[in-house]
Amino acid sequence: MAFGRGAKMDARRPSSPSSSLCTTTTVAVFVALCVVGAWMMTSSTVFPVEAPSNKKSEPVEVSSNQKSEVKDQRAEVDFGTTEETASSNAVEGSSKFEDTDNNDNVPDESHSNRDAPEEEKFTENAMEKPVEMIEEASKEKEDSKDSFDDANGKSGGQSAKEGGETGQSGDEEEKTEERKDNDTTTENDAEKSDGEKKEDQEAKSEDDSMQDATEQSQIQEKVEESGEKEQAAKANEVFPDGAQAELLKESNTENGSFLTQAAESKNEKEAQASSKPAGDAITYSWKLCKSTAVTDFIPCLDNEKAIKKLHSTKHYEHRERHCPEEPPTCLVPLPEGYKRPIEWPMSRDKVWYSNVPHTKLAEYKGHQNWVKVSGDHLLFPGGGTQFKNGALHYIDTIQQALPDIAWGKRSRVILDVGCGVASFGGYMFDRDVLTMSFAPKDEHEAQVQFALERGIPAISAVMGTKRLPYPSRVFDAIHCARCRVPWHIEGGKLLLELNRLLRPGGYFVWSATPVYQKLPEDVEIWNAMSSLTKSMCWKMVKKTKDTLNQVGMAIYQKPMDNNCYEKRPEDSPPLCKETDDADAAWNVPLQACIHKLPVGPSVRGSKWPETWPQRLEKTPFWIDGSHVGVYGKPGNEDFEADYAHWKRVVSKSYVNGMGIDWSKVRNVMDMRAVYGGFAAALRDQKQVWVMNIVPIDSPDTLPIVYERGLFGMYHDWCESFSTYPRTYDLLHADHLFSKLKKRCKLLGVFAEVDRILRPEGKLIVRDNAETVSELEGMAKSLQWEVRMTYTKGNEGLLCVQKTMWRPKEIEASM
Repeated sequence: MAFGRGAKMDARRPSSPSSSLCTTTTVAVFVALCVVGAWMMTSSTVFPVEAPSNKKSEPVEVSSNQKSEVKDQRAEVDFGTTEETASSNAVEGSSKFEDTDNNDNVPDESHSNRDAPEEEKFTENAMEKPVEMIEEASKEKEDSKDSFDDANGKSGGQSAKEGGETGQSGDEEEKTEERKDNDTTTENDAEKSDGEKKEDQEAKSEDDSMQDATEQSQIQEKVEESGEKEQAAKANEVFPDGAQAELLKESNTENGSFLTQAAESKNEKEAQASSKPAGDAITYSWKLCKSTAVTDFIPCLDNEKAIKKLHSTKHYEHRERHCPEEPPTCLVPLPEGYKRPIEWPMSRDKVWYSNVPHTKLAEYKGHQNWVKVSGDHLLFPGGGTQFKNGALHYIDTIQQALPDIAWGKRSRVILDVGCGVASFGGYMFDRDVLTMSFAPKDEHEAQVQFALERGIPAISAVMGTKRLPYPSRVFDAIHCARCRVPWHIEGGKLLLELNRLLRPGGYFVWSATPVYQKLPEDVEIWNAMSSLTKSMCWKMVKKTKDTLNQVGMAIYQKPMDNNCYEKRPEDSPPLCKETDDADAAWNVPLQACIHKLPVGPSVRGSKWPETWPQRLEKTPFWIDGSHVGVYGKPGNEDFEADYAHWKRVVSKSYVNGMGIDWSKVRNVMDMRAVYGGFAAALRDQKQVWVMNIVPIDSPDTLPIVYERGLFGMYHDWCESFSTYPRTYDLLHADHLFSKLKKRCKLLGVFAEVDRILRPEGKLIVRDNAETVSELEGMAKSLQWEVRMTYTKGNEGLLCVQKTMWRPKEIEASM
């Protein structure tokens, strides 16, 4: 019978009885294994093991238990070896095992390889797979490998070397004793039994040792991973350090020199104060909204119950906000076949029909190049009622007629009244101008929804009985292209609202048929408007006609001081009372009066802001050290610190640290804007525009946002926002939700977030850890993807992504 190389070696020796030879070999193997096991448990240094002189070497079979034992021993020795050493050992073991299977073709080998006993060769080969696993682990955790190398690497390398010397010495001992006979078979059997018991004990000890080593490795890896995460978070500046740390602490925030919008507005609704149900933090039950508006549901504009109770709709009361007493917690369903919106700038020209499946506007205004249906898309040629041949030409016509309007320089933030599908605002981006567009949710079906789907800023609003949700004296220009607003009626109440919003020295561009047509109705309106604008001290600086579009326009300018008001022969319209706060804008009724202009060189509105883009970074001239900022510093220092903070956080964390593809982000909302620092820090993201929201119970810093050349509005987040569902790609909330918890239920607010956020849109929340955890639970209940969650002390950061689909249990509720 052949036994590999051992058999070849035996052919050169005198024969001996096979039973004695097997017995001798068996005892030699077990004694050797016992000695090796004892050495590994007690010492990190390997000494040569000599085989008993009266035993004869012979290849033997190794049981599965013995194989496992040998693997464990080798793994413990080699755990600290480097990747190169482990790989070399694995290859060498494999080569030796293959050599033992080829008796006829034995390659020329070194002395140690030629004389090594078969037991050692098999041991090395059996360890090939564990060594490969160690290599993979070392590649994944290089730091862990290095730490183990420091502790065990030297002894591991020494073990491998001395193990080869042991095999060589044992072989020589067996050669010198091979002729001796052994007749003590019973004694050998007893030794074998004792050896098996000892092996079992050693195997158990080795298993425990390996388990301890594994646990130690896991702990080491967790500690290192934690350290790596902390260092990475610090590197990305998720939270500011040092002097900027106070910007995160809402406890340090105060009103400073700023009043709140709630305090300014006389007829503000009483804040709701309801405690959070105990079940909110545990389970959430979501259902789809059951509204006749279906996929276009806007809770405060589609409140049919409240609208039916109105006594009159003469002043468009039915188009104004009528919010339900309790914010809805239902979810708006998606339109059938909804697709990811087309990206800007292609979206300005076309959108998916399935996302806004409305054709009525195309039927009404198709001849005016508003919108057309073409296959799977809705196309927007860029036309409007007053600019059938394109908005860009129309915009340039205004600039040519009045060069002082200076689009993108002097005039940066404008208001477009009755915007339609907002093509005017969409093409104003080409002139570096931000346009706040609005139109009512009326028979011109989904016009504002079209605008937002295209990536153009717009809200659903109407000039009815209440002030618009903007501060006074903030818009550089206001535009109305045949916006169907009766400016001249009721003492000019609606035009006087524009006067409140227009910056001193700002322009009103009125493009309508009364300017250039001579029909009796048009002539009557023109005469009434001429009388009204003159009594308001507006100066008509230009009246011109666009020969291409065959329309005319009149451009008026608001005065810079009160001199004209004081010289009027009649007090009509009257000046507003001194107690009338022009900045109060939340649910404040309209009045037919003129607000006087600010007096004094350090008062907001007394002079024009810096030209764009310098105004973005410069502290407004009327914010100085005498003002106390939101974060408790002098006003100018507060402004500068806020801007520096958001530039650092946006560049190092939001843009590079959250895995957000900003090329796919267009419509962004900052739900609690303060100074607009977040929006200002996103300026380099050219495709992004930001709607800055100042909550009504926060310091009224919205005028500062406009002074910087940005825009936004007031809002109460305990109510629904005046926009269509699925209109924003990203929502950002800095310490907003923890404040809202004191006034309303977070579940309703989160349902509103879900309503206005597009599928695959992101929500970024910075707040205290408790609130962040609560919001994360709500997001997970909707099966949103948690992109990032991070806490540091009591502060937390959360980034979640809305899914493109609804959970099955919610879909079943339809």
